[in-house]
Amino acid sequence: MPERFAASPREAGFRMPAEWERHARCWMAWPEREDLWGERLPETQRAYARVAQAIASFEPVTLVASPDAVAEAAQRCGPGVDTLALPIDDAWLRDTGPAFLVRDDGARAASAWHFNGWGGSFPQCERDAKVAERLCAHLGLPLRRAHLRLEGGAISVDGAGTILTTESCALHPNRNPGMSRREVERELCHALGAEKVIWLPGELSEGDCTDGHVDGLACFVRPGVVLSETLTDPDSERSAILRENRRALQRATDARGRRLEIIELEDAWQAEKRGDGYYCISYVNFYLANGGVVMPAYDAPGDEPARRIVERAFPDRQVVQIDVRDIAIGGGGIHCITQQQPA
Repeated sequence: MPERFAASPREAGFRMPAEWERHARCWMAWPEREDLWGERLPETQRAYARVAQAIASFEPVTLVASPDAVAEAAQRCGPGVDTLALPIDDAWLRDTGPAFLVRDDGARAASAWHFNGWGGSFPQCERDAKVAERLCAHLGLPLRRAHLRLEGGAISVDGAGTILTTESCALHPNRNPGMSRREVERELCHALGAEKVIWLPGELSEGDCTDGHVDGLACFVRPGVVLSETLTDPDSERSAILRENRRALQRATDARGRRLEIIELEDAWQAEKRGDGYYCISYVNFYLANGGVVMPAYDAPGDEPARRIVERAFPDRQVVQIDVRDIAIGGGGIHCITQQQPA
């Protein structure tokens, strides 16, 4: 069992670094449940392997798989990707894994949320609920369980005291019933070593068990700068939802009192319009690797314009685009299946 904190991470001087800070490695997990992925499972596994290989060209990658599947995962991903055998239910390590923390003296630690299967949408999650603890025990890192039911995709941090999250997820009664906004905010800051929470309305839509994770809507690019999903499809009710999120960003200031610069990035609504059944159509759902950005493609007209915007937002990084349609059918994208461990 990992060591426990006597105080909260913030009280102990820890913080969650921004994703653009240097990584020791990237953690992923292997999709293996036929009852969840159906006949698309082989294609989904190939897509996960492509993402792992792309990230491995920038930084080390370790992929968690159940003991019965670890040999297959290693063979599918190739010699450039390490594997670790741990019991898991499914493959969304952003949501089930720990939030890694650092301190100025070089100490490392982690926070973890109480994972309840995305608000009870997937009750068979006993093994995933223990992934963060088991991974920290493997790494020898002290761990604190936050007093929140939540997932890692629900937050974005700037590494300088500011958290971005959504009301639709963090304040949903299927996660934190009876907790006030102020109580949730306080616990987020204590868990991640932050000072301020910026709240977006988020998004509640049929088929989205995340209840509007922020990593499908907006993310920090650097302190004071946010990349935000937008939509110009005139027939979509989602346009109004995304405008409300943008208005919340326009009104907000970060932990240093700065007004936010907002870079707009249109989502892949053209892919959704084709009727292919993709639930995740977010270009913001990318992973920042050491010197790179690994971002989604949907074989849609918006793929190349989205790439150009991301390249301008991260001019010092190489942008790699991966077709994620066989991941998107499960409700997430590249950010949802990855978790960075700070250097």
